[in-house]
Amino acid sequence: MQHKSLYDINISDILFLDIETVPLKPAYEELDEAEKELWDKKANRLAKSEEDNAENLYSRAGIYAEFGKIVCISCGVATTEERIRVKSFASKDEKKLLEDFAAMLNKSFSTPSKIMCAHNGKEFDFPYIARRMLVNGVFLPGILQIAGKKPWEIQHLDTMELWKFGDYKNYTSLAVLTHLFDIPTPKDDIDGSDVHRIFWEENDLDRIVTYCQKDVIATMQLFRRYRNEPLFTDEQIEYAD
Repeated sequence: MQHKSLYDINISDILFLDIETVPLKPAYEELDEAEKELWDKKANRLAKSEEDNAENLYSRAGIYAEFGKIVCISCGVATTEERIRVKSFASKDEKKLLEDFAAMLNKSFSTPSKIMCAHNGKEFDFPYIARRMLVNGVFLPGILQIAGKKPWEIQHLDTMELWKFGDYKNYTSLAVLTHLFDIPTPKDDIDGSDVHRIFWEENDLDRIVTYCQKDVIATMQLFRRYRNEPLFTDEQIEYAD
């Protein structure tokens, strides 16, 4: 994926995505003994105060592909320079979700010109998806097979990395950048920390999908801002069933 600049990329070649993840089990008490032992060791490294323990830290297990699973992958594609299409793969059955997503990648994003883009995607979304595909026995699509590739051969873009301009000292959230670039975003009634509860306690996957899709659209708008292009309007966004 060698491009002279960000402006050389055809936006229609980019698959923008965001994922939502939850712990593998609803609560720490439901882990078996082996799982508890492994999580206890992880939680011990995560603890920052005396109050932190394996049980109350378990809501954060979804951040880690070894202890969590994907419940939604939302994707956005620019069908033209003036229209975008948003589609989500969401299910309680992670394997089915990943198989469907992999099939889409193999069908529509298998050529060298195609790119995946997410905010903090290189650190989170892309490796998380690849790891969970391996766990579920799903063959990795070519766009996720990065072993042995040179950096410029990897078909991944990251809107957070683009903002760093080589500065690796800090993390800049999508919320900060959408505010900075005056990108309108709906006031959500949830954030990432609520996804665990909404999935396992409220059983409301549709609410998670809506939240995930908003982040995909925000990432697409941020990419447009990076290129000094006009934002997509609500009328230019189509939602697939």
